[in-house]
Amino acid sequence: MRKQKHAQSIREAVERLSDHESVRVLCNRQQEGEPMPSAKELYEIIDLCRSLIFPGYFGHSRIDIDTLPYHIGVNTEKLFKLLISQILAGMCSGNPQQDETIEARREKAKDLAAEFVASLPELRRVLATDVIAAFNGDPAAESYSEVIFCYPAIRAISNYRIAHRLMELGVPLIPRIISEMAHSETGIDIHPAATIGEYFTIDHGTGVVIGATAILGNNVKLYQGVTLGAKSFPLDENGNPIKGIARHPIIGDNVIIYSNATILGRITIGEGAVIGGNIWITDSVAPGEMVTQSKAKQKKGE
Repeated sequence: MRKQKHAQSIREAVERLSDHESVRVLCNRQQEGEPMPSAKELYEIIDLCRSLIFPGYFGHSRIDIDTLPYHIGVNTEKLFKLLISQILAGMCSGNPQQDETIEARREKAKDLAAEFVASLPELRRVLATDVIAAFNGDPAAESYSEVIFCYPAIRAISNYRIAHRLMELGVPLIPRIISEMAHSETGIDIHPAATIGEYFTIDHGTGVVIGATAILGNNVKLYQGVTLGAKSFPLDENGNPIKGIARHPIIGDNVIIYSNATILGRITIGEGAVIGGNIWITDSVAPGEMVTQSKAKQKKGE
């Protein structure tokens, strides 16, 4: 009797879980032959990108000037093939055009994968500026090697720059998965659609949030817990959030934002400004201005 009772409960659960209406939004319906995004392959893609951008630090550690072309060639070929698979998976999962065949999408995925690989030298150049910024911005850093090996900011920023480039190429879904992988690994949450200049660094890093429409200039430094977020955004006539509007801050060149500062809305933090810690800012800040808690309270009381 007990076994029959359990069997009946399981059958009822299966029926309810299979109900069409309950899975209408939550079920990912893949057509035959369409791949699904693979976390394992995406982690391998990130590892390969890091090994190509920072050879000797990630991937094979025994690399010298003679063996470098071999390792670069092998890893680039692996990366290209994996990218095709995962870009195609993103295209199949991200509201694909119904009139496109899987073969047409695969060819487009090959083109996008090739374009991304061609971007790697520029990605390396920009990430080198981020390493320099982290080293110069931290008196405790003793070498570039320490920064590349140890600093969570470099891991998070490298994921961001990889994901951002894929988003620029129009790859759906995959950039967001890559950015969330870094979020899980480091506690740093950078949306791949954000625009971030060169010589960018995050000290310590845990709890940093950078929203999708945020724009950061060159030589920006953030500390842990900084939020570049949005205020409550408007609703349409049906009560649904209006998406696609610019709702995050613009941060000028040479700005420093200290720990746990919260900057909300489409405001501008002017070039060279310094934002103190534990401050809530919803108004623009003039270039070169230093904002501390006492100044913020005084301004609020005016």
